[in-house]
Amino acid sequence: MADLSITRPHAAPTGLIAFFAAFIAWKDARATRKALSALTDRELEDIGLNRADIDRVAKAC
Repeated sequence: MADLSITRPHAAPTGLIAFFAAFIAWKDARATRKALSALTDRELEDIGLNRADIDRVAKAC
């Protein structure tokens, strides 16, 4: 007996879905940036970061 499996690649979200996905990503990055900015330099050093890393880490979320 033959087994046939058909899969379709998922397209990138468009329209309203893309807008909300981008908004949620922006909101998450903003919250991460705010939380990391509230830490002291010593606390950032403890987790292996410095102030210059905050934007990079927030964008990677």
